[in-house]
Amino acid sequence: MTNLDPRSMIAMAGFMSAIMAIVLLFMRRYYPPSIRGVGAWAAAPLLWLVSTVLFGARNAIPDLLSLVLANQLLVMGTLVYYMGTCSFLGQPFDRRFWGWVLAGSTVVFVVLTYWIPDYALRVGFFSVLMGVIYAAQLRFMLRHGGHNFPVRLVEVVLVLHMAVLALRLASILTGKGGGDLMEPSWFQTLYIGAYVLTVLMLSIGAVLMATDRLRTELEHLATHDSLTGTLNRRALLQRCEDELERAQRYGHGPSIMMVDLDNFKAVNDTRGHQHGDAVLVHFAERTRQVLRRADRLGRYGGEEFLVLLPGADMAAATSVAQRIHATLATGHALDCQVSIGLTSWTGGHETLDTMLSRADAALYRAKHEGRNRTVVA
Repeated sequence: MTNLDPRSMIAMAGFMSAIMAIVLLFMRRYYPPSIRGVGAWAAAPLLWLVSTVLFGARNAIPDLLSLVLANQLLVMGTLVYYMGTCSFLGQPFDRRFWGWVLAGSTVVFVVLTYWIPDYALRVGFFSVLMGVIYAAQLRFMLRHGGHNFPVRLVEVVLVLHMAVLALRLASILTGKGGGDLMEPSWFQTLYIGAYVLTVLMLSIGAVLMATDRLRTELEHLATHDSLTGTLNRRALLQRCEDELERAQRYGHGPSIMMVDLDNFKAVNDTRGHQHGDAVLVHFAERTRQVLRRADRLGRYGGEEFLVLLPGADMAAATSVAQRIHATLATGHALDCQVSIGLTSWTGGHETLDTMLSRADAALYRAKHEGRNRTVVA
C-alpha cells in the first residue's frame, strides 16, 4: 500500500467527483422540483473536484491555491452536501453559523500556511473541522432522516470516515503523520483512499435517497386522488379486498360507508368548479380529522367518497358517521352536508361487491329520505 502514488489517488478522487456531479446534475434537471436538495448535492462533488485538482497541482501553483483554497473547497463541499441533505428532508440549514465557521477556518488555514507553516497542525485542524461537520450531519440525519436504506448508508459512510479522521489525528499526535500530503506512507494511503470512497459513497447515497423519494412520490400519485389527496378508487377497493381477506381469516370484519355530498351539482353550477373543488378538498380534510388511524378515505367518483373502517362494528361505524356530520356543520364557509350509506360485514364469505351494493342502496335511501343523514343497511 505504501507504494501507491498519492497524486494518482487524488486524481481518482477527482474522477469520481466529476462522474457523480454529472449524474446528480442530470437528476436535478429531470427529477420533479418537489425533490429538493439535489442541486446542492450536485454542487458538492464539483467543489470536491476543483479541490482535488488544486491538491494535485501542489508545488506547481501557489500555496494559497494548493493549500488554503483546496482545503476550504473540501470543507465547503461537505457543508454544501449537508445543506442539500437539510433541504431534502425539509429542515432549515443554519447558513449564518456555518458561514462563520467557514470564514474562521479560512483564517486558520492562512495562518497555518504562511505565519505558522506547520503541516501537522494544519492536518490536525482539518481533521477536527471535518469531524465536527460530519458529526453535525450525522446527528441531523439520525433525528430527521428516517430508517430507510439510503439514509442508513450515508450515516454509515459518515461514521466510517469520522473513524478514519480520528485515526489520522492520532497519527499526527504520535508523530507518524508524515511531513507532506504527497509523501507515500501507509497513513496517507489510508486517508486518501478513504476520501475517494467517501466521495463516491456520499454521492451514491444522495442518488439513492432522491430515487427512493421519487419512487415514493410516484407510488403516491398512482394510489391517491390528485385533488383531495385521498386514496383513488382502485387503491381503496384494493384496501377493502385486503381487509375482507383478513376478516375471512380472523372473523372480525370491517364496516364500509358511502358518502355523497348533497346538492353538489348545484354548487358547481352556481359557484363554479373552482369553488366546488375547494369544497371537496375541505370535506376530505375535515373527514380525515375525525377518522381513526386505521380508517381509509377514498374518492369513489365525482363527489362520492368511500370510507373503510377496519374492525368497526355497526355501533362504532355509526359513531364515525355522526362525527363526520358534526365536523361539517361548524359554520365554515366551505362546509357542506352529506348523505351516508353504512353497512358492516356480516361474516361468512361475503364479498366486497355485496357490501358495496348494500352501502349504495342505503345511500340512495338517505338521499330519498331528505339528505344530510346516515342510513344503515
